[in-house]
Amino acid sequence: MTTSRRRSLRLLTAPLVLGALLLGVAPAQAGGAGPGPGQGGPATPAIVTTTKLEGRVAALTFDDGPNPYDTPRLLQVLEDNGVEAVFCLWGDVVRQTPDLVRQIVAAGHTLCNHTMHHEDLSGWTPEAIRADLEATSALIHEVAPDAPIRYFRAPYGAWGQSPQVAAELGMQPLGWTFAIEDWETQDADVLAERLETRLRANPGSVVLMHDGPVMDRSGTVEAVARVVPELRAEGWRFHQPDRRG
Repeated sequence: MTTSRRRSLRLLTAPLVLGALLLGVAPAQAGGAGPGPGQGGPATPAIVTTTKLEGRVAALTFDDGPNPYDTPRLLQVLEDNGVEAVFCLWGDVVRQTPDLVRQIVAAGHTLCNHTMHHEDLSGWTPEAIRADLEATSALIHEVAPDAPIRYFRAPYGAWGQSPQVAAELGMQPLGWTFAIEDWETQDADVLAERLETRLRANPGSVVLMHDGPVMDRSGTVEAVARVVPELRAEGWRFHQPDRRG
């Protein structure tokens, strides 16, 4: 990573670190019962971890983004291969990258609420969870007013009481079948091997990857660019995760 890129990433992520230290969450909008306008529609508290489709099929999901360095190339790779993915948006990042969020929506990808400050929800009350999720969705809709938010994913997979709250707001809780652990390394060879091997062993998977700005994600993008065309040539399809509404 170049010096200028490291400096820019520090500038971008500094507000995220500050936001993660805040104890409160933004206030919920008035009302609060049932899905709000533009939400994903009927949902259940069941945490989805598959596409619920048979054969060579998978769903690609990307957390914590977008970021101005790697997300644009990722969007191009997905477009080149005719893949629609799910982007789990971190509210603090959305505030800094509104144009990229609009690009994600314009490209036909699906949005997922990933909370405002990326905090562990396991000890939160339903009221606090609702306030955070509503505030995050409201922020996303300020940027992309007509985009449905079909899913919710809890940071770290620390769900607590959030599945029920998310379902009440019309967002299906979205888990994953496997991750490629791209927080451990950005070695593209390692990540591509993990992605290909685990997909072949687990058809129907929901795959967890990251495009957020807290670190260089070029290895993740390169892994997708290598593996997806190969699998597409073999007849693999990349679909949306199950929605048990």
